[in-house]
Amino acid sequence: MALHNKVIWITGASSGIGEALARAFSHQGARLVLSARRRDELERVRASLRDPDRHTVLPLDLTDSDSFAAATQSVLEQCQRIDILVNNGGISQRSRVIDTDLAVDRRVMEVNYFGAIGLTKAVLPAMREAGGGQVVVISSLVGELPTPMRSAYCASKHALHGWFEALRAEEHDRGIRVLMVMPGFIRTNVSINAITADGSAHGVMDDHQAAGLDVDVCAGRIVRAVQRGREQVIIGGREVAGIWLKRFFPSLYRKVIRRIKVT
Repeated sequence: MALHNKVIWITGASSGIGEALARAFSHQGARLVLSARRRDELERVRASLRDPDRHTVLPLDLTDSDSFAAATQSVLEQCQRIDILVNNGGISQRSRVIDTDLAVDRRVMEVNYFGAIGLTKAVLPAMREAGGGQVVVISSLVGELPTPMRSAYCASKHALHGWFEALRAEEHDRGIRVLMVMPGFIRTNVSINAITADGSAHGVMDDHQAAGLDVDVCAGRIVRAVQRGREQVIIGGREVAGIWLKRFFPSLYRKVIRRIKVT
C-alpha cells in the first residue's frame, strides 16, 4: 500500500509509539490527524513533522465516548475521508490484583478497550461508504501473555484481540482490514505513566522498558506492516519468545512468568 496522501488518524499521538508513528507516516507523505488529550503536546509533535501544515491536531479524550461522533465528523469535514485509523492511545498498570482498586481496573478498560472500540465504531460507517479502510490496533505482547502486576492492562489487551478479530471477519468482504500490533518492551515512558493500585502514576522507568527496542525502529516496522497489508505483527526482543513458549509449553510458561522480573 502506498501511503502518500492517505488520511491517517492516530490516537495517543503526543508521545511514545504514537509520536514515532506520526514521524514515520509523515515521511511517507501521509496526511495525519493527531489526537490525544494535550493540545500543546500535539502541536509540538505536528511542528516536528514533515510538511506540518498538512496535518491536523484534534484533542480527544478516549474516556469521553460521547465526543467520538463529533470528532469523526470533524475529521471527515477537514479531510473528506479516513483511510487508516490507528488505535494507539492507552495506559498501562503496575500493581497486584489484591491491592488494586476496582476503579483502576475500570479506568484501564475504559481507555484501552472502550476507547478503541468506540472510536472504531464511529469511523466504521465512513470506511464502509468509501469501500474500505484499515484499522491498526496497538495491542501488546500481554494481549496473549498474561503477566503479573498488569492484570487490568492484560485484560484490556486480551479484550481488544477478541473484539477486533470478530470485526476483521465481519468486515473483510467490505474491504476493511485490521492489523494487530503486539509490541514487547519498547523504549517509551509507558511504565513511567502507568497507574498503580490507587490510580496514581507509577513514575518509574522499568528496567526492561529502558533496555527495550528503539521506538523509531518499532514505528518503522509498523509502517511496513501497514504497507504490506499484514494482519498481525509482533515487535520486540527476546521477550517475543514468550509467545511460542506459552503456545507450545503453557505449563512451563506459567512457571517462568511466576519467577521472572516483570518491572
